[in-house]
Amino acid sequence: MNSIIFDMDGVIFDSESKVLECWQETAAKHGMGDVRDAFIKCIGTNSARSKEIFLEHYGADLPYDEYRTEMSALFHERYDGGRLPMKKGIREILEALKNAGWSVALASSTRRAVVMEQLGAAGLAGWFDVVIGGDMIARSKPAPDIFLAAAEELHADPSETYVVEDSYNGIRAAYDGGFIPIMVPDMLPPDDEMRSKARYILHDLFEVKELLLSEIPIHE
Repeated sequence: MNSIIFDMDGVIFDSESKVLECWQETAAKHGMGDVRDAFIKCIGTNSARSKEIFLEHYGADLPYDEYRTEMSALFHERYDGGRLPMKKGIREILEALKNAGWSVALASSTRRAVVMEQLGAAGLAGWFDVVIGGDMIARSKPAPDIFLAAAEELHADPSETYVVEDSYNGIRAAYDGGFIPIMVPDMLPPDDEMRSKARYILHDLFEVKELLLSEIPIHE
């Protein structure tokens, strides 16, 4: 059976740009200056690593937990209850893959409880055989642990499993874990490293669906 693992933020949901907007509003309120550079470095990492990045960028005296709580409240006020916009093509690709007999997992650096809440609100939870959250593994991307955990639960061979990612750290994790990385860029365009590590770089999920369902199956 063919297997695939999706990232969530920036792949399934158009969430990263919305989180950045909330961070920018929070940063402006507290005189933090331009928060974009710090935020970009956090894409694809878990909450613990994101805190480290912000403290490295702004200094150890930054009240990060306070500001992040404020940012998070703003985000949830705006986008909870199914209001978080989805990436074009996500329903179509999930339905097509499941109908074709694929095993489908989601592996997100976001906490699993939040992942399940967002999937449920969007009506997408039933499409995934396995869901791994960032709080279920010790090492964040770019370590491959989260994808390896998903593959183990799928009983899938990483070398025969596709990973759909938008972030640099996600592609690094998929590559280092021996998966087949597909990059669908969101906030960051592919650079030379991404072009060397991603097997495919595609514009959107419609192109991913066309690729996967037109290829000769990798499993007999």
